[in-house]
Amino acid sequence: MNPSMDLVLITGMSGSGKSVALAALEDAGYYCVDNLPPELLDDFIRLQKENQAPLVAVAIDARSGTSLSKAPIRLAALRQEGMAVRSLFLDATTEALVRRYSETRRRHPLSRQHGGVDAPEQERALIQAIELERELLAELREGADLIDTSLIRPAQLRTYIKALIEAPQRTLTLVFQSFAFKRGVPLDADYVFDVRMLPNPHYVAALRPLTGRDQPVIDWLRQHDAVARMFGDIEQFLQHWMDALADDHRSYVTVAIGCTGGQHRSVFLVEQLARTFGERWVTLRRHREMDAE
Repeated sequence: MNPSMDLVLITGMSGSGKSVALAALEDAGYYCVDNLPPELLDDFIRLQKENQAPLVAVAIDARSGTSLSKAPIRLAALRQEGMAVRSLFLDATTEALVRRYSETRRRHPLSRQHGGVDAPEQERALIQAIELERELLAELREGADLIDTSLIRPAQLRTYIKALIEAPQRTLTLVFQSFAFKRGVPLDADYVFDVRMLPNPHYVAALRPLTGRDQPVIDWLRQHDAVARMFGDIEQFLQHWMDALADDHRSYVTVAIGCTGGQHRSVFLVEQLARTFGERWVTLRRHREMDAE
């Protein structure tokens, strides 16, 4: 195998944005193939090696059926052979997926079920098909870096994909993400910290239209001891466990900080934590509610 080849595997739930992710990778210079059966992965890699393609992206999803079980084994083998492999799993809540299918009126790829040679083809309910897909993809999800697309737009997803592939390989990357609890906890969070008990700039008229990246909000939050204690507690926890996480061969760790509206307190803490940990680790920042504007 070619150790200089950069292979990105895109997988995840149907309707979660895999086509958008592949398009982003194609724009970044990757040679992309959609719905590649896992049993053809070795032949495909061999062909790309002959063509001296340095950047390759493959989408594998539930349409591969029972052969999906071969994918994790082959990915592990490729890594052992020295290939740089990134596995990204796009996920979304069942509610979000149902809404998207209702809007597009498309048929879920697992909606048809075969009852045997003499039995007629039947239709699965949409939620049934989604839950079956989760079961089929569970092993691929377990070993991948997650991106929750439930509440983000295609433009946000393209930005997230670009940031992830630009992060150095073989180095643990810390993703700090702010969010609003009123819109749900991100599915891709490894650790979630609730900061809704902290003093809230929303109730200060002059600060309400600003965000946690604006200096007046930063100065106001820094005046409160509770904010400093919360920052210190989160920092101490992460500092204590970062080396162990890196030794566990993790590629990404997503730390989600949530407040009520995702505009002030969580944004402030994400910015401060990313700045602090960026001195040693590769860090990325996401502001789910602000990025959506």
